[in-house]
Amino acid sequence: MADEIKTLEGLEAAVTETAVVEVELTPREPVRDALGRAYATGKRKDAVARVWIKPGSGKVIVNGKPQNEYFARPVLQMILAQPFTITGTDGQFDVVATVKGGGLSGQAGAVKHGVSKALQLYDPSLRGALKAAGFLTRDSRVVERKKYGKAKARKSFQFSKR
Repeated sequence: MADEIKTLEGLEAAVTETAVVEVELTPREPVRDALGRAYATGKRKDAVARVWIKPGSGKVIVNGKPQNEYFARPVLQMILAQPFTITGTDGQFDVVATVKGGGLSGQAGAVKHGVSKALQLYDPSLRGALKAAGFLTRDSRVVERKKYGKAKARKSFQFSKR
């Protein structure tokens, strides 16, 4: 610090001397493998989904089974369709997913998260819609652990005064 700033004028001079740095924002590039697929990992509760998407007719295969066979409940099928509905790409991509851990609800959420991330990697222009809907954020809520002296995480045993 050879030239210390001691006056207000010195401060102004120092501020005007600093160069304005221009940052170029490069547009995001699509990330695809040799087969033209986009890959992403989705997580929800204890479930982890590995998801590959590629252009196709809208088939969804989860752990080797069709979507309506693996996720029998309509609510779970609707959860899987949400990323495509939001981005307006219904029936344009084939999905292959492998899911481990958790229950069906957590697995459906994990596949949804993975599909959203893979869609954004395949076509970066879809990122805005997915981000606004909150599909790119991992839902970090997990089951609370059981505490000692309690029946469950928070439930206590019945209290008896006498």
